[in-house]
Amino acid sequence: MDASPGPMAEAADRADRRSLRHHRMLATGLLLLMVALCLGSFALPHGVWRDLLESAAKAGVVGGLADWFAVTALFRHPLGIPIPHTAIIPAQKERLGRALGRFIGTHVITEAEVGRVLARADLPGLIHRFLSDPTTVRPAAETLAASLPKILLSMEDGRARRLMERLLPRLVGGPAAGQVVARALYGLVEGGRHQEVFTFVLGQLRSMLTAKEEDLRGGIRERVREQGGQILGWAIGGSVARRVITAVNAELDTIGPDGSTMRLAFDEWVRQEIALIETDPERAAEIGAAIRRVVAHESVQNWLGDVWMRLRRAVEQDAARPNGHTVAIMEASLRKFGEAVEQDPAIRVGLERGVAGIVAALLPLAQERAADFVAEVVAGWDAKTVTERLELRVGSDLQYIRINGTLVGFLAGGLLYLLLRAIFGAGAL
Repeated sequence: MDASPGPMAEAADRADRRSLRHHRMLATGLLLLMVALCLGSFALPHGVWRDLLESAAKAGVVGGLADWFAVTALFRHPLGIPIPHTAIIPAQKERLGRALGRFIGTHVITEAEVGRVLARADLPGLIHRFLSDPTTVRPAAETLAASLPKILLSMEDGRARRLMERLLPRLVGGPAAGQVVARALYGLVEGGRHQEVFTFVLGQLRSMLTAKEEDLRGGIRERVREQGGQILGWAIGGSVARRVITAVNAELDTIGPDGSTMRLAFDEWVRQEIALIETDPERAAEIGAAIRRVVAHESVQNWLGDVWMRLRRAVEQDAARPNGHTVAIMEASLRKFGEAVEQDPAIRVGLERGVAGIVAALLPLAQERAADFVAEVVAGWDAKTVTERLELRVGSDLQYIRINGTLVGFLAGGLLYLLLRAIFGAGAL
């Protein structure tokens, strides 16, 4: 793998290369100065100053050479000689990459560091600013709308469909089914819908009596004839039938007006039944079982499948239109969510805790992946290129090791000469 830099990195490399060249020339020049002083000391007359300069210069040369060898051995073989334990970075590139990856995974990507980054990032504020900006929320809504067909299509996978077929009866027919049905019925009752149903039933009953009046008359006459004989049936059968039908119609007329006793009784009975559905566990269980049987029936499943297909096609067609209802709904929902994140402290806290929980759960895997990623990237780099780039980054600082080694050697050599002279005298040196 080639680790060649991009345009911006190339400009930085040129600056680093100039700096490295300057510091390398400085360190090499200082070493040459020590060599010159050492050679020049032999031209001086014998004496303490000549010996002091000679000792200090020799130590400076040795120190400079030793540090030159150490710095050079990091990146290449000194003078091209394959001395053991030299060219460390090229030879140990993979091991260094693994070590660097482990360091990043265990000491950089830590829970504390990630937590501090998240706290400084202010995720709720970022989300609010993103979702309140028309130039960003509109593309986000269009992207979500465009992904809906794929999401809906994936839900038609055999396993997902079978899962929904098993879950739907449990969801709508679970222990809370009675409460759900009761609340729905309460809404109908409060709106007077049950009385409309009652009126409809009364109307249907009246229409049926009118349509079947002749049949009812004939049936009543036959019943009277069976009980009282042919003569009695002939004499009063018709009158009895007429009175029965008239009484039924009169009773229906008394039920019809609002506020009638029958309607009030019906209203009270409905409310009692709804209360039983909501509070009686046995009644709620019966409701849930009935709903499960209905939803699980093959014909209902087929009907739900047909409804699903129609809904999916409608959503897919609308989602493909930039100005469709789906995009508008998505955009409005995102805006509302952004406003809620900004205004509701509970949502902000919940969002931050949720993100922190997700990060904490994923952190071990992220640390492992980061370590492996760094190790694989470094291992795939070209050794020569990596060596050159590392030398560019740290080479200038490493040249100070050479400079300091030369100066420290020079000073140490001079001090050592003076110390030994003071202890043993001039004749011992």
